[in-house]
Amino acid sequence: MAESLEGRVTAALAAVQNPRLDNDLLSAGMIRDLAVGGDGSVSFTFLLSPEDPATLVRQARAAVQGVEGVRKDAVKIAVSNPAGPAKVTHGPPQSAQTAPPTPPAPVAQPNLGRVIAISSGKGGVGKSTVAANLAIALAEAGHRVGVMDADVYGPNIPRMFGVFERPPVVGGKIQPLEAYGVRLMSLGLLVERDAPAIWRGPIIMKIVQQFLRDVEWGQLDYFIVDLPPGTGDAQLSLVQATHVSGAVIVTTPQEMAVGDALRGGRMFEKVGVPVVGVVENMSGFTDPETGRRFELFSSGGGQRLAEELGVPLLGSVPLQPGLAELADEGRPALVAQPEGAAAVVLRQIADQLQQKTAGRPVALPILRG
Repeated sequence: MAESLEGRVTAALAAVQNPRLDNDLLSAGMIRDLAVGGDGSVSFTFLLSPEDPATLVRQARAAVQGVEGVRKDAVKIAVSNPAGPAKVTHGPPQSAQTAPPTPPAPVAQPNLGRVIAISSGKGGVGKSTVAANLAIALAEAGHRVGVMDADVYGPNIPRMFGVFERPPVVGGKIQPLEAYGVRLMSLGLLVERDAPAIWRGPIIMKIVQQFLRDVEWGQLDYFIVDLPPGTGDAQLSLVQATHVSGAVIVTTPQEMAVGDALRGGRMFEKVGVPVVGVVENMSGFTDPETGRRFELFSSGGGQRLAEELGVPLLGSVPLQPGLAELADEGRPALVAQPEGAAAVVLRQIADQLQQKTAGRPVALPILRG
């Protein structure tokens, strides 16, 4: 007798191993409310602890989508924080030994003001450059601004702001450094410059939590978080740890960057964080002598991404000679060339960011599939 579709889906999930627990997803009690429809639809709740790699959700989705008879576009996964022992729809009962620990609930931190995540689908698109300059623009507008460098794999914020000294600790609290009116904290200030960043999920979660709760940020109006590229542990850790007001997606015009950025935007939608808008970086270069514009990295990608996400294009930052060298010297565009074309657009983007986040309620992230 042929195995049922539900049986094949169950077997596929049972084949996915959780390396932390040395057990499969079903036996570990991580799959709840599994429902398999006769039309090939599949839905279930995935209990994901902060100690578990976020990639497990993608592995589970891929395993189910690979089952014959399952409609790939009809696989719905609701990702939830485990709240203690739970009944498992299929597989052995969840035991106290295998139950994932309860993660900390997101904590409201009114002193941080508006928490804005700056994200990109891939590296090399100028995400940290945009984050640094937006923070400076907001500070110039009279706001109290902090920047948390959560890009643990490539912490570039210290170099961009020209600060390298180790932050002091006073009364058990790490004191952020300050440059151009912006308070800063980065892993790059705490580890050696050549130290390899070999971090897994639980360590990244602890770093994010420490930067949020053990740093004396004071009272802020805007808290800019420079995230690593992609959709990984740092992103999930941030929305699990605190209430995020919105996300800004940075891309370059070419289609490959846009496709990666789209996945990042969808990730924020799934975890209940509104996408404020899209910033297109490296959008083009205008020769100051001839006035001729050159589209070195294609064109229109930022607008296409914004339309697909249903959000506004906040601005297109043009290429400007010498900005990379100035950033390496710790002099961002708004400081080194405040009247330059890039600085003008970045200030306009900061103005839009203020308008679009003014009065926006801070919502508790809802993890859903």
